[in-house]
Amino acid sequence: MVYVHDVIKELHALYIIIIIISPTTPPPALRIFSSYVPVPPHKPKCTLSRRRLLMKRMHRIPSKTSEDPEDLSNQDLTDDTMEEEEEEDPDIERCLELVTQNATGTLVGRDRCVCEMLLPDSSFPAKKVGLLEDETVRLSNRVEHEMQTIEEQDIRLELLMQKLMNLTRRVEHLEKLRPQDLIEFNFELLRMEMKEMEIFVMELRKKLNGSNTHVETLYDEVRNVSKIVNELETLDKNNVLKAQRDMEALKKKILDCEKNLKNMKPPISIPLGSCQHRGLLRIGSPNLLLMNWKGSGYKYGAWGKDAAWNATKRMMYWVAPLNTDGRILESVRTYPLLYDLQMNRSPTDLSLSTTIKNKVNYTNAGQGSGMVVYNNNLYYNCYNSRDMCRINLSSAVHQRKTIPKAAYNNRYSYSGSSFQDFDFASDEKGLWVLHATDDNVGNMAVGKINVATLTVNGTWTTAQLKHGISNAFMICGVLYVTRSVSPKQEEVFYTFDTKTGKDSAISIMFEKLMERVQSLNYNPNDRKLYMYNDGFLVTYDVVIKP
Repeated sequence: MVYVHDVIKELHALYIIIIIISPTTPPPALRIFSSYVPVPPHKPKCTLSRRRLLMKRMHRIPSKTSEDPEDLSNQDLTDDTMEEEEEEDPDIERCLELVTQNATGTLVGRDRCVCEMLLPDSSFPAKKVGLLEDETVRLSNRVEHEMQTIEEQDIRLELLMQKLMNLTRRVEHLEKLRPQDLIEFNFELLRMEMKEMEIFVMELRKKLNGSNTHVETLYDEVRNVSKIVNELETLDKNNVLKAQRDMEALKKKILDCEKNLKNMKPPISIPLGSCQHRGLLRIGSPNLLLMNWKGSGYKYGAWGKDAAWNATKRMMYWVAPLNTDGRILESVRTYPLLYDLQMNRSPTDLSLSTTIKNKVNYTNAGQGSGMVVYNNNLYYNCYNSRDMCRINLSSAVHQRKTIPKAAYNNRYSYSGSSFQDFDFASDEKGLWVLHATDDNVGNMAVGKINVATLTVNGTWTTAQLKHGISNAFMICGVLYVTRSVSPKQEEVFYTFDTKTGKDSAISIMFEKLMERVQSLNYNPNDRKLYMYNDGFLVTYDVVIKP
């Protein structure tokens, strides 16, 4: 800042000089008054005045042209007047005579006149003006350079102030911790940052010579923070060493992982609809879509897409909430596309119950959350019976068939989901119904449905009790059974292969948003699971073993 003030002072002085002698400013004129001389009647002529004699003398003595004319005029010229007139050049005399004749004169008395004329000051120091212009350019460049340097320092100072505030907050947090709580903290990085700030602030102090109190305050703060960091590092010496060892171990693990990734072969892509694989590998994270269209009070029901492999309306979505009693299914709503479902746009409602004389008839209604849509038909457990019902979503044509000996009316339902005695499932191999009978003492049975005749052609009995599980689904003719592990976790723990008739125990964990699972359907068209979870519509990606 001191340098800038000095430069400004120099510029100010230079500006004053330029104004005085600038070539763009017209030179001041010298007003010359002649002496009072007699005016002869035959030839009006003004004699040489004191000023005129001075001009002649200045003309003859060029080395003194830069002196003050007033100083020269004060010299005694009386003794030299006649001598100067005698030595006067005729050309100069003639010039002065003409000027005098053309000048404005004023008569004073009868025989005297006063002549007045303006003569320009022709002495102009052009060389000095050129030097002053060069000096002006040099000083202007110097000012610009100094101003740019100050701006850059201000920017760096602002950045360091922000960094100091951040470091101060970190140090204040560390000061509140007990020594044993200071673990895995990188004091070396903190010390390097403080050292960088301290060096820069010291450079500023040297340049400003202590004239900036803000920089002095910043310097004191940096020194204080550095001191605190050193004290904290002393307290946490053992933990720093432990953190370094842990960091080295972690780096080694990362390198090992990178090496393993390079050696891994790219995953084999299994086409949709294909069963040339070794079954379920894992289930992805839950993807919440939205709440069902009736609201949070309708916690039971099911939803999904048309689950028939390569179905003509496989982009159609359906949602079927049960009544608030968790038992009766009175209607189903469909949407042409997923976006329509999300925006609740263009819905189509199909009623399953009828009203006769102000009384609701549930003959064609359903019960439980085990319904599924297969090839544009809704399959469900008919109300208050062991019959399975089917209704076409376009024509509303209704059909029903009895499953002999199948338990119903909440006899063997899933845990956490009432009246789900029938659970319809679909996969790459067709449509299935999961139920239980009194003959097998509540063990789950898997029945293959012939959709052409609406009959069960084959049944496999498993060793798993139906009321001890939370839900189930089918993939490529293999039954996968789930159970609740915690309010937020579900486990696939049991499988049964209808092709071989063999079962096995597995453990595949996946998350859930709410505790109870009312419905879980697999769709082979997109290889996803569709869960109705306490009224929320949730999907999961399924990963298959090659």
